[in-house]
Formats: sequence, C-alpha cells, structure tokens
Amino acid sequence: MNREQEFTSIYNSHASKVRRLCLGYASGNDELAKEWLQETFIKVWKHSNSFKGKSSIDTWIYRIAVNVCLGDLRKSKKNLTINEDVLTTSSADDTDDATVATEKNIKKMYHCIDQLNEQNKALILLELENIPQATIADTVGLAHGTLRTRLSRIRKSLLKCIKNGK
Repeated sequence: MNREQEFTSIYNSHASKVRRLCLGYASGNDELAKEWLQETFIKVWKHSNSFKGKSSIDTWIYRIAVNVCLGDLRKSKKNLTINEDVLTTSSADDTDDATVATEKNIKKMYHCIDQLNEQNKALILLELENIPQATIADTVGLAHGTLRTRLSRIRKSLLKCIKNGK
C-alpha cells in the first residue's frame, strides 16, 4: 500500500470521529469543525513520517485534533456559542414531548460541556465518541485510574449542571 492509499484509509477510518470531536469544541459550528478536521488531517499527512508507533494511530490523531482545536481557540480567543440548529434532530412532524425533552437535554449538555476547562472538555468529548479509555488516557497523558476518576467527576458535574439548567 502506498502512502496516499494508507492516508486515505486512515482518513476514512477516523474522519467522522475527529469531525464530531471538533464539532464539540466548536460548540456545534459545523463550518469551524470542518476547518479543524481539514487542518488535523493536513498535519497527519505532513507529519506521518514522524509517527513512531509509541502509541496507537488513533491516539496520535486525536491528540493532533485536540491540539488543533485548542490552539485555534487560544490563538483567536474565539467565543463560541452553541449552534442550536446542529443540535436539533427532529422534523416538524416529529415533535412529541419525549423528543422535545431529549433535544432540550442535549442542548443543556453541550452548554454544560462548554463550561468545562480545556482538559475536561477534551476528556468528555473523547468519551462521548466511545473512544476507549486507554486511548483517551494516552492522548491526554493521564494514568488510566486518574482518567476514570476524572471522567466520573465530570459526569457528575454535567448531570448537576443539566439538572440545574446552569
């Protein structure tokens, strides 16, 4: 397999998860998430020769994505607000009470995630993507036990925030 085929395979395997991760950092701003996705994979392409295999390719790509998102947020001091159109999933015909309640909770959850510090936001966004905890721990440089404790605290904090609507 040549370099381009390998890159295409890596992109196809990881792009959707990286996009959703970026979307979390972009508070639902799809255009910004796509920009960060593109920047992430440009860096993956440019630096693929420097990947040493000390961690999994997943860990390496997620670390690049987190750094791209955080770097751009810090550099531009972007103050993002939740794009509610992205979080709305029902059609006009499907607006029963349970659907409306679910949508409100999703919006509250993303609002609460936006309130977290950078590292905790990274942890929970990776967790929401069902990325294995060992990969998350490697990505952010935490011991697995520390990660589990931190995620538990973040979940409790998010539940409290959602419940209180703050």
